[in-house]
Amino acid sequence: METGQAGRAENAAPARGEPTEGFGQEPARLRVLAATAAARHHGYELDPRSFRAAPGSEVPNGAALAAWLNESGLRAWAGRMRWRQLMKLGPSASAVLFFHDGSAGLLSGIDPARRVALIRDPRAQPGEPPVPVDELRLSEAWTGEVVLVGKPRESGANEARFSLGFVFRLLLEDRTLLRDVAIASVVNSVLAILPPLLVMAVIDRVLAYGNLDTLALLSLVWAVSVLYETVLEYARVDMVTLLAARVDARLNLHVFDRMLGLGLDYFERHPAGEIHHRVNQLFLVRMFFTGRMFDLVLDGVMLIALIPILFAMSASLAFVAMGTAIVLALITVAFMPAIRRVTREIVRAETRKSTHMVESIHGIRTIKSLAIEPQSRAEWDLRVAEAADWRIQGGRIGNWPKTLVIPFERFMQRGIIFLGAYWLLNGTTTLAIGGLVAFLMLGGRLAAPLVSLARLIQDQEELRLAIAEVGLVVNNPPEEARATSGLRPRIEGGIRFENVTFRYPGQPDPALIDLSFTVPAGSMLGIVGKSGSGKSTIARLLQAISRDYTGFLRLDGHELREIDLRYLRSSLGVVLQDNFLFRGTVRGNILAGRPGLTLADAVRAARLAGAEEFIERMPAGYETFLQEGSTNLSGGQRQRLAIARALVSDPKLLILDEATSSLDPESEALVNENLLRIGKGRTMVLITHRLSSLVDCDLILVLHQGRLLDLAPHRTLLERCTLYRQLWLQQNRHFDLQATRHEAPAPIPIEAD
Repeated sequence: METGQAGRAENAAPARGEPTEGFGQEPARLRVLAATAAARHHGYELDPRSFRAAPGSEVPNGAALAAWLNESGLRAWAGRMRWRQLMKLGPSASAVLFFHDGSAGLLSGIDPARRVALIRDPRAQPGEPPVPVDELRLSEAWTGEVVLVGKPRESGANEARFSLGFVFRLLLEDRTLLRDVAIASVVNSVLAILPPLLVMAVIDRVLAYGNLDTLALLSLVWAVSVLYETVLEYARVDMVTLLAARVDARLNLHVFDRMLGLGLDYFERHPAGEIHHRVNQLFLVRMFFTGRMFDLVLDGVMLIALIPILFAMSASLAFVAMGTAIVLALITVAFMPAIRRVTREIVRAETRKSTHMVESIHGIRTIKSLAIEPQSRAEWDLRVAEAADWRIQGGRIGNWPKTLVIPFERFMQRGIIFLGAYWLLNGTTTLAIGGLVAFLMLGGRLAAPLVSLARLIQDQEELRLAIAEVGLVVNNPPEEARATSGLRPRIEGGIRFENVTFRYPGQPDPALIDLSFTVPAGSMLGIVGKSGSGKSTIARLLQAISRDYTGFLRLDGHELREIDLRYLRSSLGVVLQDNFLFRGTVRGNILAGRPGLTLADAVRAARLAGAEEFIERMPAGYETFLQEGSTNLSGGQRQRLAIARALVSDPKLLILDEATSSLDPESEALVNENLLRIGKGRTMVLITHRLSSLVDCDLILVLHQGRLLDLAPHRTLLERCTLYRQLWLQQNRHFDLQATRHEAPAPIPIEAD
């Protein structure tokens, strides 16, 4: 035990020091304290020790401080300003000002009436008033560098429900671009009407009278209109492309941000394939708002311009054309209920198909190992057949209105000339031959917009279903409103449960019942119990994955639900039984989510986790690329990398939830050997079925059916806790029997692989 303690002290991770760590200068400390004070001005409590400067930096620059503040949930910008720009910030401004001597001060407001800036010393007490400084005095000390600090933007946009109105509001953020697209569409629609009118003039004016001058003038007008139409169409398409890209980017950013904000329990309740398919319906929303909607606008403008011209040319023919168009619309509308029903079933069938596909990809190792490819293929065939059947039904139902409108469309495009010719020969209409030809050309243009408007109902139904599918994911409530606005206390690792009771949704019995215990900071706590006793539930509560418990769960005296969620989780180290490693380098996996850390930090964490020796044997060391699923690593190597990733930020609270249960004996022995060193200077929670890993724990918590059975060190529990003694004897029976007959053999030394 003494040897273990010595190793624990020798290999302990260096504890974080004061904010000057890595700088060793007073100016560095003042700059970090000024940034901390600026955050406090907006209600954010930051731990100065969490700031890490870039390697080789003597004093933190503005960019580093701004990045730190942004990562902490605030809005920060680093740059240079002048006095007159400073005066425009307002009375509640908050900023860090850099001085010529390398230090910094806190700008806590502007007094425009007196033309002074209110400057506070970063070391001042909270109640101490700021010092008013005028332009002359400030210019003598201020370098012009500044880090502006503000509260996060109001999350109203992110909290708004994903709906048709929300997408329209996103679209209206580019009002100027929309206006330009509308102007180009109107002009193009007018220019599209011009050619039939020119044809009418050529037939009635040029051919009838042989007027070459009129022909030359009309030719010039036609050439100019074609030129304008070409340029405007290019500009319109270019603007629509730009607008589509912007809307697409906003939609994707919003949906992905909302999806990441969902609680873990949502992803546990819904299959990954179902979520993937629903989110993918976003492409239908994008297609409508960046394609069909603009075509609809163009068609609408065309109708507004066409109808008055047609009635001016021949009211009787215009009434016939409009009546035919109304029949087209009625036919389309009549089939909408059936189309709506089939479309809904198609979406459901495609969701089930996508769910099976993604599940098969994720579980391909199990499918291969169990040789259940035929069963998986049969299930896929069933899902494909179901989706195909509904698509066939949808195609057939949709084909009926398309087929029924063909005669009416053809009449408007070509047949109307026969009616016009009959009326012309009978003298019923005063329309000349050229006018009749022009009316025929314009009437053909009238049919397409009206049919498109009628089919808009079908498009609208697809859009409504797509928005509803995406909304089923992103409209779920996020984890917590306190995700970026709660307390940010200094975490030391002290844990206290006070009458905590927790029940999983839909479960009749609580997972934890009136649980109360205290773990001092820096202790090693083991948690044991039979399956279903609530061990992993404690880990979930400590990570704030589930927050709807009753009672109080305190971390260093602060109720866990009041702590900033992002800050809490970034301050913890968590290792699970099955850890996910990202596709990328070993170094990238160890430093995942810690952009301010360096290779030296990765090496330190790997050494502490016992992973350094096998990493250095890899072809490219820390730059070795890990494939998807980290197939080029053994189970023990993956687990030690996960431990290194949890340790790289030097967390004060480390949770190991069955972290060694899937390891081979050699890997487990290496991890257990490092536990004392890993636990130095931090609170460590070990959840395991293997009691041999817990003999060195300061305290062991024994759970039974969600209740606290006992809490004591290993030897005490063996004497007084029946359940613990039974579990220990079950796992160590062979060794105990052997020990009663003769002396136990000396353990075989285990070397690193």
